[in-house]
Amino acid sequence: MEFTRIPNPAPTPNEARKAAIADPGFGTVFTDHMVTVDYDEAKGGWHSAQIGPREPIALDPAASVLHYAQEIFEGMKAFPHAEGGLALFRPEENARRFNSSAQRMAMPEIPEELFLDAVKLAVETDAAWMPPVDGGSLYIRPFMFASEAFLGVRPAKQYKFVVITVSTGNYFKGGINPVKIWVAQGYVRAAPGGTGAAKTGGNYAASLVPQAQAIENGCDQVVFLDAIENKWIEELGGMNLFFVRKDGSVFTPPLTGTILPGITRHSLIEMLQEEGLEVREEPYSIDQWREEAESGELLETLACGTAAVVTPVGTVASPDGEFTIGTGGIGQMAMKMREKLVGIQNGHLEDKHGWVMRV
Repeated sequence: MEFTRIPNPAPTPNEARKAAIADPGFGTVFTDHMVTVDYDEAKGGWHSAQIGPREPIALDPAASVLHYAQEIFEGMKAFPHAEGGLALFRPEENARRFNSSAQRMAMPEIPEELFLDAVKLAVETDAAWMPPVDGGSLYIRPFMFASEAFLGVRPAKQYKFVVITVSTGNYFKGGINPVKIWVAQGYVRAAPGGTGAAKTGGNYAASLVPQAQAIENGCDQVVFLDAIENKWIEELGGMNLFFVRKDGSVFTPPLTGTILPGITRHSLIEMLQEEGLEVREEPYSIDQWREEAESGELLETLACGTAAVVTPVGTVASPDGEFTIGTGGIGQMAMKMREKLVGIQNGHLEDKHGWVMRV
């Protein structure tokens, strides 16, 4: 599909852009352009692909997304590459997960080639927004929502696919430091048969109240337990977890439909196995987490995701008290996996898996 280019009549001046990306933080410094593609069942599907100025999107008050929450998104990054230019990390996996989310939310799938072309075009167009900071990247947010105006409870027949990019630094303000986790009290992220495996906004909205409780209790993130027994570890508000044990085994909660299948998670499984560790996708309980941390059997807990890459968990807190993982600092495996993953992404380490796509 050919993309129509609409000139930006007022691009950000160079000096203003340089000032903005000098210390961008995370999620607030948006670039100049956006990609849009429309879907209309009556017109045979996807059409009107274009790239133009980033601008507000006009919505009818009866747009389905505002009433029935048909919305999905992805989180990706573009990295400066050692050989020049920019690179994406496993973008085809994002395209596949995007379509998996679309299936669950009764939305049309977008051809993978169109998804990837839209992402690459957005990155190429605003490559100058890459921040010159340690750990800097262009965070890419492809999303799709139901735009048809109607108030009947059924899947919409019209949708809009959009790609925007954001100049970003480190996800956590303190940089690479152990995070403190709050165990959710009275709230679950997802239930069997629900939308936990889809990357849809409602899952994140459901995490906001317990995340606020985490902040109130001096923690950085909230960890959710399962909806049935309220004992099995699932995931954080936006990251998967790994538990590294002294006997050389690593546990990560299994993908049973209530956990987002993270692309960083999938990559870490392969990388940990290459280190000679036995990675087991098995349930891991909150009681086991505490007992093994206190006995010393558990060496590290790793949180991982696109935004935060690999981050060590230092302390876990709840109304029953706190416990510390290892020394409470940055463990060797967390640092090793982070450096290896980032090294592959930016071209400083060999990409033996073919995970990197140059832009």
